[in-house]
Amino acid sequence: MKRNAFYFVVTLAAVSVLFLTACNKKAAKVVPPAAPAPTSPTATLTASPDVIQQGQSTTLTWSTSNASSISIEGLGELPASGTRSVTPDSSTTYTLLAKGPGGSQDASARVTVNLAAAKVEAPSPSEQELFANIVKDVFFDYNKSDLRTDDSTTAQKDGSFLSQHPDLRVVIEGHCDDRGSEEYNLALGDSRANSLKQSLIAEGVSADHIKTVSYGKEHPYCSQDNEQCWQQNRRDHVGLQ
Repeated sequence: MKRNAFYFVVTLAAVSVLFLTACNKKAAKVVPPAAPAPTSPTATLTASPDVIQQGQSTTLTWSTSNASSISIEGLGELPASGTRSVTPDSSTTYTLLAKGPGGSQDASARVTVNLAAAKVEAPSPSEQELFANIVKDVFFDYNKSDLRTDDSTTAQKDGSFLSQHPDLRVVIEGHCDDRGSEEYNLALGDSRANSLKQSLIAEGVSADHIKTVSYGKEHPYCSQDNEQCWQQNRRDHVGLQ
């Protein structure tokens, strides 16, 4: 009976030691899994068309992901995706920069601008060139010094041009055909020159800008003896002083 009691006490003591040992062990520490690394941004940028003429526009199109800040140099901050019309003066490379927690990413698009061909402007004609193209001679009937109806219109146009160009000074040469005496034709040529002078003055040309001279039949334009030739010689020629 005493032996059984001894074994019971020993067993109880062993169980107590095991229990106390188990209670003194610390529970295993639970470590949470590491957070995933942020995803890197993506970015694309295109220009359509990518070749233009100077003065034309092109459209930039972009798209990004995983970015909190998007910008294109020269255009400023932009949304995550979109389009923008631009008109560069010269060839330009547009660069997009996308930034986010995972880093940054850039993309670029090149726009080639073909310069417009320089316009070559013809030089403006000088007053002398305008004079040569606009101011015309007037013609007279045989033995007459008064302006014919059709030549009055020419005289008016001559006067209108000269009045608009007051720096020009002219000389009116009176001419005749070769019929008649030299003295008669000199007087007739003088009358013809003065007839045109008065017409020019009436159009506003200053009298002191007009000189007259008579050559009579001394300087013919045509030397044949026929009416067509004589008509060419019966004229007032207007030249520059």
